[in-house]
Amino acid sequence: MQKRTIPGTAVALTTLGFGGAPIGNLYQEISDADAIGAIEAAWEHGIRYFDTAPHYGLGLSERRIGEALRGQPRADYVLSTKVGRLIRPNPSPGGRDTEGFDVSDELMRVRDYSRDGVLRSIEESLARLGTDRLDIVYIHDPDDYWAEALEGAVPALSQLRDEGVIGAYGAGMNQSEMLHRFVTETDVDVVMLAGRYTLLEQGARQDLLPACARRGIGVVNVGVFNSGLLSTDRPAPGATFNYAPAPAELLERANLLADICERHGTSLPAAALAFPFREPLVISVAVGMRTAAEVGRNVALASREVPQALWDELEEQGLIDTAPAPAPAPAGSPVEGVDR
Repeated sequence: MQKRTIPGTAVALTTLGFGGAPIGNLYQEISDADAIGAIEAAWEHGIRYFDTAPHYGLGLSERRIGEALRGQPRADYVLSTKVGRLIRPNPSPGGRDTEGFDVSDELMRVRDYSRDGVLRSIEESLARLGTDRLDIVYIHDPDDYWAEALEGAVPALSQLRDEGVIGAYGAGMNQSEMLHRFVTETDVDVVMLAGRYTLLEQGARQDLLPACARRGIGVVNVGVFNSGLLSTDRPAPGATFNYAPAPAELLERANLLADICERHGTSLPAAALAFPFREPLVISVAVGMRTAAEVGRNVALASREVPQALWDELEEQGLIDTAPAPAPAPAGSPVEGVDR
């Protein structure tokens, strides 16, 4: 499997990455055997980039990835996790997690983007993963914590990178506006963009991607199926967009995209996986996978050639954005809709 290097670093990612949220029991419980089987299948198919977070199953995803990779040479794969949520004992347990993961609520998340919180989070992630180093650390979902992340997490991670403790750092979010601020106002190496640069929508071309191009920042693209809407040949009944029922206009657009894909001998999910790589800044596409069968399916989709004629027709119909993106705002300037 091909690899691409984050500009300015020695960190090289396989173009297809393993997203660790589903093996943290996202939406449904899976067995340890199935989760570890998925990771082992990813390894067998050549995937060498594994992304996880404390948030995913209250540490479960990290523990499973650590167990599955324990026998592999550490230099042979890239591991990323995230900071911003510390996992702590729940003083009032008694049920299941309320943030989308089918796990016990004996533990809970505590938001902390301070320097001390970042250092504690990394130390605890290393223990759960059973490793002595992290290749990439992302500031996770700081939507309502810009000031805390800027004052605490950013300088802490910059220092760890400069000292060689981590290979690179960045931020991971499902919005492009604040990621644009990280790119223009801090010294991040990479951003993880969820759902805002896909076959269905390309809003990140208006702010984030031109800023990344100007500064030479790599992009790890996730959420390319828009939480399920583009994951099947036709949108399934009850298909979701941004983890909620898909609006009628987006269902119509997805079905139109499926029609065009079929005319060109390919499929909606194959095109969805291929689309991000039309942008040279995209280093890797990480896809959440919960079983060995899902890994095999996604590897097959990613290896499928998508004809240029498909992209040409989508451009002609205005279904993918090809207009030149406007110049990004100067570094340090406010971004509309985001409080400083």
